Amino acid sequence: MNVRTLCLAILYFGDATGYEIRKSAQEGIFSYFINASYGAIYPALGKLTREGLVSCREEMQSGKPNKKIYTLTEAGRRAFIEALHLPPADDIFKSEFLLIMMSVELVDPATFNRLVDERLNWLDEKVAYLKEVQQQVEHEGSRFAIGCGITAYENDARHLRANREKLARIAGSALNLQVPEPDIIE
Repeated sequence: MNVRTLCLAILYFGDATGYEIRKSAQEGIFSYFINASYGAIYPALGKLTREGLVSCREEMQSGKPNKKIYTLTEAGRRAFIEALHLPPADDIFKSEFLLIMMSVELVDPATFNRLVDERLNWLDEKVAYLKEVQQQVEHEGSRFAIGCGITAYENDARHLRANREKLARIAGSALNLQVPEPDIIE
């Protein structure tokens, strides 16, 4: 999936301004699917408009530039449906936190505890946010996708809580390696 398909997906669920599309793609519920930078969204919208997959109308605003509102066209709807039938790329999961945990013997215990507490709070906040969003959506497919996110974050938190003590025992263990003194023969 690419930014173009993501823009079509967002517009499938309703008309939106470029700002609203960018916000949904970077911070909202659509931010969980692919990385879509500000610099990629507007060129994609321009290309989609030129190709007739999206239409754009301007609304006047007093004291501000005109607002462009994008709408999915019937050709755009067909292109989105076609894109949904292509095999998806492998999921990408990256976590700086996991790199730290992989090298936990080099992390002092106080930092380890702070990082784990922060991570658990972050995971709990993500779960709470997604549960709130899930209650607000009526679309069954959206509820399913959000439920997958909730399950993933809950499982991450459960795994971290279950293994915290084990990791805490080795946290910082390689920081103060003592080199034994050589035997002195007199």
